[in-house]
Amino acid sequence: MNIEQKRKIESLVALTLSGLAAAIGLFWLVYILGDVLIHGLGALHISLFFNDPAAAGVEGGGLRNAFVGQLMITLVATLIGVPVGVLGGTFLAEYARGKAIARTISIISDIMVSVPSIVIGAFVYAILVRPLHHFSGWAGAFALSIIMIPVVLRTTENMLSLVPWTLREAAFALGAPYYKVIIQIVYRGAATGILTGILLSIARVAGETAPLLFTSFNNNFFSTDMNRPIASLTVTIFQYAMGPYKSWHSQAWGAALVITLFILLLTIAGRLILKWRYKQ
Repeated sequence: MNIEQKRKIESLVALTLSGLAAAIGLFWLVYILGDVLIHGLGALHISLFFNDPAAAGVEGGGLRNAFVGQLMITLVATLIGVPVGVLGGTFLAEYARGKAIARTISIISDIMVSVPSIVIGAFVYAILVRPLHHFSGWAGAFALSIIMIPVVLRTTENMLSLVPWTLREAAFALGAPYYKVIIQIVYRGAATGILTGILLSIARVAGETAPLLFTSFNNNFFSTDMNRPIASLTVTIFQYAMGPYKSWHSQAWGAALVITLFILLLTIAGRLILKWRYKQ
């Protein structure tokens, strides 16, 4: 056997193992999505979105409180996490470019992206819930925003770094101050990438359960008071899936399908925006 034949065999073996690994991962992905789709479609009714939960063991009812609570918590988390992440990424890419502090913050952000969400939930519980002696929607939103910040920060930093420095120099030559250069030139050049990072960060927190168990807890009744425990879709799915009633299980499948479709649509939107931007 010569060297060329040996290399072809090695290449074939590597290709076969890689393809097998990809097929196994794809199989379980399709299996999980198919299972959620099959069980969830039967539970999608108008009442699921517009009715409040029925009493335990009673058929009917819906998850209006959970849908509204989830939207409120996610919206507040976005309003906190996105500005902080974008401004932090701007600082790293523009004002701290090449400095040790930028590298340090970038490393910490990469670590924070990989930190289990339950750790963040426990942290927020220790600094907000326990001192105030009650759960709240604000605590849940704050926990989710902590998860969002490093994702938005790193995406913003990377996208701003891709904007050629010559564009900044041209603006400086015309007498533009640095903050106007960033807002009117750099942000415009990186707008699509930053938007993609924001969408992906929202998708990242939309399905989180553990942080909300420690912070916003849950509420079986309809409430928009963020100062008190508030319902969330993910925690409701967890509690209903663990419950003994078939109606709860059915509603949990329906809610799981809604969250899955929401995350899927956000992810696809981010990919399409990125693809559209770089095809121009």
